[in-house]
Amino acid sequence: MREGEEKLIMIKKLNSKQERFKDDFLSLISVSEPDQAKISQIVKQIIEDVKLNGDSAVAEYSKKFDGNAFSGVKQILLDDDMKQRILSAGSKDQILAMENAHDRIRQYHTHQKMDPYSYTDSNGSHFSMRVLPLERVGIYVPGGKAAYPSSVMMNAVPASVAGVNEIVMVVPPTSGEINELVLAAAAISGVDKIFNVGGAQAIAALAFGTRSIPRVDKIVGPGNAYVAEAKRQVFGSVGIDMVAGPSEILIIADESANSEWVTMDLFSQAEHDELARAILISPSGDLIDQVAKCIPKMLPKMSRVEIIRESLNRNGALVKVKDMDEACALANQIAPEHLELAVKNPLELISKIKNAGSIFAGKFSSEALGDYCAGPNHVLPTSGSARFSSGLSVFDFLKRTSVINVSKEGAAELGPIASTLARGETLTAHALAAELRFKKGEI
Repeated sequence: MREGEEKLIMIKKLNSKQERFKDDFLSLISVSEPDQAKISQIVKQIIEDVKLNGDSAVAEYSKKFDGNAFSGVKQILLDDDMKQRILSAGSKDQILAMENAHDRIRQYHTHQKMDPYSYTDSNGSHFSMRVLPLERVGIYVPGGKAAYPSSVMMNAVPASVAGVNEIVMVVPPTSGEINELVLAAAAISGVDKIFNVGGAQAIAALAFGTRSIPRVDKIVGPGNAYVAEAKRQVFGSVGIDMVAGPSEILIIADESANSEWVTMDLFSQAEHDELARAILISPSGDLIDQVAKCIPKMLPKMSRVEIIRESLNRNGALVKVKDMDEACALANQIAPEHLELAVKNPLELISKIKNAGSIFAGKFSSEALGDYCAGPNHVLPTSGSARFSSGLSVFDFLKRTSVINVSKEGAAELGPIASTLARGETLTAHALAAELRFKKGEI
């Protein structure tokens, strides 16, 4: 037995019949954060420096964290000529695949567009809601271990569909260059400007603006722990989509599932990084045993074998349960980013799922399709936050404004109600402001 296989057998195996199962399961799904206090302090210093010193601070930190290849904040303006040059230089097969994926993503998000509404009540007062796009948004695209053109499309397309006036993208360069597929995705998806900068310094620049990088209204997109912490700290000065953690997949499978397919779907999330979480829950002991055998057999074929191995050993698990009801209950407790239902009748389980970022129903619905081209967004809540939040959508790039146009008759009807409630809160000026409009004489 090879050393790698010995390590892989360390993937956790849990059984809901075990006495310690609840404690072991809670330990499994607990969010293990890096040294948050240290990260928070470093990020705070970076943000304050960028606010004070602008581009020079951005350049200094980018050189420090991204290497000597960085030589300043560079802008790529994606006008029509630049888009044409980028797309002409790229791989025809990759560009075609990207365009097809873009069309599907755009089609899905177009259905999310929100219409304004208005109505007039019985006393002639008119009420309406205006729906307006944000003026300028910033998209953070991670670099580091890999290039993510899919992340460009998933962040830019809903902003474009919403009608955002200007989409600004920041991305850390690799060896001084921005990946050509990332550039192509930006050209296809409606990005207007690109800056070759990443990390907490890029988030600070987008939040507060520098001479080179414009201030935006909202920042979206995933990143490492420093990027996530920077988004957390600038929230309030600027909007953010979410504070994203490591990627996750939970697969609920029965005896009908293909063990190799399930194994590869676990790998597909584990290969993101060592902190990713990949869990299988099944009432079938046979399937769990088959997957346990597939893991060491299939792993050596993976290009990111060490990352997958570390991820599975840290955060992976094969969980045996008594039935599908228990599987769904555990899934709701986890609230996973991605949930696959690799079962005979997946639609029967959907109503039992209350917490999940996205649900992939049926054995042909691999999570990988959702990452790239199915259409729904792949920017999803992680670390259990699917209990209270949703994936990125057109709604994230729209703001809603109420318009209240009260008639004279409406003021006479609504005024006494407002006055009574205001006096109950001892807010006399509120009460008088309402009363002046329906009472005769001085108040």
